[in-house]
Amino acid sequence: MDLLLVLPILIPLTTAVIALALWTRPQIQRIASVIGASALLFAGILLFAQIWHHGISATQLGSWPAPFGITLVADVTSAVMVVIVGVMGLTISIYSLGSIDPDRERYGFHALVHLLLTGVSGAFLTGDLFNLYVWFEVMLISSFVLIALGGTAAQLEGALKYVTMSLLASMLFLGATGIIYGVAGSLNLADLAIHFDGAALPGGLLLALAMLFLVAFGIKSAIFPLFFWLPASYHTGPVVISALFAGLLTKVGVYALVRIFTLIFAGTMETVSIVLLVIAGFTMTVGVLGAVAQNGMRRLLSFHIVSQIGYMVMGLALLTPLAMAGVLFFLVHNILAKTNLFLISGVIERLRGTEQLLKLGGFYRGYPALAGLFLISALSLAGLPPFSGFWAKLMLIRAGLEVEQYLIVAIALGVSLLTLFSMTKIWAEAFWKETPATPVFEAPMTGSTRLALMIPIALLALLSMGMGLIVEPLIEVSQVAAEQLLDSTQYVEAVLGPDALVIGD
Repeated sequence: MDLLLVLPILIPLTTAVIALALWTRPQIQRIASVIGASALLFAGILLFAQIWHHGISATQLGSWPAPFGITLVADVTSAVMVVIVGVMGLTISIYSLGSIDPDRERYGFHALVHLLLTGVSGAFLTGDLFNLYVWFEVMLISSFVLIALGGTAAQLEGALKYVTMSLLASMLFLGATGIIYGVAGSLNLADLAIHFDGAALPGGLLLALAMLFLVAFGIKSAIFPLFFWLPASYHTGPVVISALFAGLLTKVGVYALVRIFTLIFAGTMETVSIVLLVIAGFTMTVGVLGAVAQNGMRRLLSFHIVSQIGYMVMGLALLTPLAMAGVLFFLVHNILAKTNLFLISGVIERLRGTEQLLKLGGFYRGYPALAGLFLISALSLAGLPPFSGFWAKLMLIRAGLEVEQYLIVAIALGVSLLTLFSMTKIWAEAFWKETPATPVFEAPMTGSTRLALMIPIALLALLSMGMGLIVEPLIEVSQVAAEQLLDSTQYVEAVLGPDALVIGD
């Protein structure tokens, strides 16, 4: 069990080192990247199987006892997210074989991707705030270089906006972490859960700390009104990088919000829930309105990242078992669907030399398989049955109705309709209408490039469809995860031992 907790961090880190050492041999780098991503996925599946059958597991690196040492801990939520990291790593590694140019490979693309996966896996498995900060910084460094890799003016501008807001979030995160250590004398999440359970800190300090973390992780999650950096930066780099960021980076921020507000700041949720509901409504609305106004496919999809984050924040604000199950289901569904839509936009851009919708057309007739795969992900994102997005939104909407939060339910339904409208806009412009008489560019895919680009798209579409068709066991997994999130007893006992809660009392 100890090894399974370490492997999701060790495997991508080792792969990154190997890729960096082989920077003059791009062909071997590609092979190492795919093998490393496959190994990460396999390790994630093994970890999930162990957690599912044996419960939450924790290990202390260097044999220092908690809460003094470095803790790695996995419950069902974090194990599921590690599996998704493996899926993302494998699809991105394969897709990059047909999309990344040799210059970016020589400058460390494959090493940076796996370093980013290391940071994401570490964030999902860490058991203390300081190391969560460290893993966020690992993600920041690797993602900043990935955005800037290539050095075009648009990339550098996007990278500057991205890193500026990320550094602001990091400063707030580090400052709040320092205050917590000064108050509690610990940064271990399980230890803090005991310390702040029912605590009444002077001057509303607990609520102030909760707000600091909300702003810090809110920037990283791109919630309203802290989202503006995302649509200004995510579309500037190569599409495979945009897809990786769209699938994982903001979701790590959401995961961090869920983890700290269910574990550390549960006592503030009566007040914070109101704030989160307002944020969720504005995030959904502003994001989808921004998407509807766009004519560039990737920029449109970037605004949809913001909109979909609003649904996840809505589930956290409701904080019922059904709502928290909906958050996890929505997270996984959105990662698969959103990543796939970005990858499809990359194929379209490669075929026609542009992603501007007004300059596209004819893909339904010329590339029917691509059109079908787009429809699966687009209809899933919009929430139409029987696709995965329908079940994810149904869980959240039912949770809202159960606690009589009718306004946020109405907003969620309205945003879903506008999401469908924006997906219809892409379909009508890029796929359904006739090919322009003088297309900007025409470069059909052939051979290995076609396989490298289409296999990941088909895989993600099948997984997304499978989530919608085989929904009952997945909802069961989400419900178990929600129970663990809302009752921190198992988490605390796994990290600190069975007597921890008695000692804490």
